[in-house]
Parts: sequence; structure tokens; C-alpha cells
Amino acid sequence: MAESLVIQGNSKEELYQNLFPQIKSILEDEKDTIANMANISACLYETFRFWWVGFYRVVGDELVLGPFQGPVACTRIRKGRGVCGTSWQREETIIVPDVDQFPGHIACSSASRSEIVVPVFHNGKVTAVLDIDSELLNTFDDTDKLWLERIAALLIDKNTNP
Repeated sequence: MAESLVIQGNSKEELYQNLFPQIKSILEDEKDTIANMANISACLYETFRFWWVGFYRVVGDELVLGPFQGPVACTRIRKGRGVCGTSWQREETIIVPDVDQFPGHIACSSASRSEIVVPVFHNGKVTAVLDIDSELLNTFDDTDKLWLERIAALLIDKNTNP
């Protein structure tokens, strides 16, 4: 396992291209999902300096806060509520350029301005969501969607304790 990241790249695409194999290597020998979520959160936070990076895990009929990097966050979210709950309900990635324009947005922090939420699947069901917030508008695009879905997919094979 790597003990530090090598952050290289001038563009978002280059940063993800460099980061992906490092995350894959970190997860390679670890089967615990919580540990892997924690390391993914740390890698993304350190590389991109997003406002908040973390996971919410599906526990019963709600999302429960999991490993994250950033300020204190909402602890529980119902299905269909906010961006995270909506991503879970729709089973798809949601990019929100301006959170103030998203109906029902849950403002865990007034500093959050844009957001992306990526579902994590196991056996065809959403078991978690990867949630990333930025303090800037229009931070996330199709490049983030592509790479974050690839990163979330790394948890599929490792998901021993969903």
C-alpha cells in the first residue's frame, strides 16, 4: 500500500489519470469497505482540495454518514431527499452546478455551492453514495462523472461489508 500520493497533472483529466491507479493499488489488498471508503475520500480530498468528500452508506431505509474528509456533515438522509437521496433513489450519478437550484437540496454547509453524487453498487443494488461538494459553482462535469464512477466501481469487488 502506498503511504503517500503522487499528485501530478495540469488538467483535471491528468489528475484523475494519475490518481486512479494509485487508488486501485491502495485498495488492492484491503477487503474492508469502510477502510477503502476512508482512503478514497482522503485521496480525492488531497488531490483536488474539494470542500467535502465522503460516503453515505445505505443502512435500512436511509443513508448514514460514512468515512469523509471536510467539515462536519449531515448524519442521516432519507431516500429521495437532497442530492444524495435522489441519486440513491434514481440509481444514477447527479451533477449539480448550483446547489441553490436543486429542489430539496440539504444544506449541511452554506459554503457548498456545487455537488456531484455517485452511487456505489453491490449485487445490482445501491449500497452507498460518494458525495463531493465544492465551495465554487460549476465545479463538476462529465470528466468527474466518468472518473468518479470508475473509482466507485473499485468498491464493487471489494464490498465485503456493505
